[in-house]
Amino acid sequence: MKTSDFDYYLPSELIAQTPIEPRDQSQLMVLDRSRGSIEHHQFFEIVDYLRAGDVLVFNDSRVIPARIRGKKADTGGKIELLLLRQMDTAVWEALVKPGKRVDIGTRLEITGDSTTGGVKVWAEITGLGEGGVKVVRFSDEKRLLQLGRVPLPPYIHTPLADAERYQTVYARAPGSAAAPTAGLHFTPQLLEQIKGKGVQLLFVTLHIGLDTFRPVREEDPRKHLIHKEYGILTPEVANELSRAKKEGRRIICAGTTTVRIIEQAAQSQATPLEPFEGWVNLLALPGYQFHMVDAMLTNFHLPRSTLLMLVAAFAGREFIMRAYEEAIARKYRFYSFGDAMFIT
Repeated sequence: MKTSDFDYYLPSELIAQTPIEPRDQSQLMVLDRSRGSIEHHQFFEIVDYLRAGDVLVFNDSRVIPARIRGKKADTGGKIELLLLRQMDTAVWEALVKPGKRVDIGTRLEITGDSTTGGVKVWAEITGLGEGGVKVVRFSDEKRLLQLGRVPLPPYIHTPLADAERYQTVYARAPGSAAAPTAGLHFTPQLLEQIKGKGVQLLFVTLHIGLDTFRPVREEDPRKHLIHKEYGILTPEVANELSRAKKEGRRIICAGTTTVRIIEQAAQSQATPLEPFEGWVNLLALPGYQFHMVDAMLTNFHLPRSTLLMLVAAFAGREFIMRAYEEAIARKYRFYSFGDAMFIT
């Protein structure tokens, strides 16, 4: 198995720059693993593939305004911070641009404009990490997040008119630098329709970092250092998942992030599933045995990414790469604002 096995060519015009309106009108590719079949639908038709007793699990993490502008306190030079991962109260790992001469001890000044009442927050670089990452301590985290903007992935170049469009309709737990994009297709009305069919809706939390967009550099993907993301699976949700598994009901994950936290908990805990809170660093490659997940809803992922590898582990590499070829031929929209795939 090589990382190049998960490479493919995508015409740039198929990278979705804006979301579909309404949310549930995107395309939906349905893959049946047992038959090896591929069908094409619209997303709202996913109701037809769900049945009473199914458990549909979502990631309720909310994207924070993690892109923040400021200046160096000593020189006044402009800088931009991108918050990546919270380490402690008011302490974050962040990328700082430009990063030259931003060393330990450098003080930063972040000031709001007239819309924020001229709020000012101070920051100091307290540590240096790998890949240019800085450890930054802020004077006031609550005010800091009032000054930031929601970051979009690096492949989206069109400004977003409504920042809420990069949030799921059920997002409630702030902490992500990127949205759990498989959930962007759901509307409140569609969720009600799904519940009315007898499907149980459950929620876990996994705060997504921007490492999710980074391609694997190692040719042997097993040598790749997977990014860590903080997750919470409550006792109530763990009990419901255990009960569903015991009763033979399908557990369907909306998004690879949901898959990762559930499978992390399943492989590190005994049966029945125990609650989980901590860092998730699951790297699921072809050959991985899934413990809890029976079906998966996901978007179309970047080449050479750990997310594409996870989906290939679930459905088979050849099947997934064939599905991607068909999606490109049919001009599906790819990545965060793109179309969806339902794998049963």
